[in-house]
Amino acid sequence: MAVNKRAQSRARSRGHHGRTQAERREQTRRALLDAALKLMDRRESFEAVSLRSVTRAAGVVPGAFYRHFSSMDELGLALVDESVRTLRALLREARAAGLPARHVIRRSVDVLIEQVLTNRQHFGLIARARTSGNGVLRHAVNNEIRLLMSELATDLARFPALREWTTDDLGMLAGLLVNTMILHVAEILDLPVDHGGRPSSESVAEIARVAEKQLRLPLLAVPHWRSSP
Repeated sequence: MAVNKRAQSRARSRGHHGRTQAERREQTRRALLDAALKLMDRRESFEAVSLRSVTRAAGVVPGAFYRHFSSMDELGLALVDESVRTLRALLREARAAGLPARHVIRRSVDVLIEQVLTNRQHFGLIARARTSGNGVLRHAVNNEIRLLMSELATDLARFPALREWTTDDLGMLAGLLVNTMILHVAEILDLPVDHGGRPSSESVAEIARVAEKQLRLPLLAVPHWRSSP
């Protein structure tokens, strides 16, 4: 009898269409995040997207929003986090592969471009949030960028030619490289797209070519750099 009751309880928890309550909850949360991203494509800023418009687009009642997020700012922070977390992990993998610096740059450029193309809406949010009036999102995005720089500076210190560099100089070089990548993200986002939502391969290849050259340029000065006292 106890076994049957447990089975009935599990069956009830799975609810409609064989989904568990946790799965339904995650589906609703995902729908809210996706709805916010789609609405932002039609507006100038995150501030122009209202809670009511998000819930309407997601197909849920406004009260359901608060079971997942305490505010629109919290939803925006979740979007920023999932936008940058994967990119950071992939860039770390590219740098940890033990390849020569030139190949690391090429691989990092490829990773960055593919992430932007695959997650265009997420990176559009990040680009707009950097200069938006929403201080919460702007602070979060700038923190993520500083974290990217810090992780890159740590990894740069492992290259033989950079082992004697000071922490400040490594941070400066990392800042140059990350800011260069950010400029190329903006260029990719500005490219016209086809019906499939992707820009032409020729345009992307040209951005990749220029990005690789610009990222290599600061590294050419590495053997000649001397830290200031």
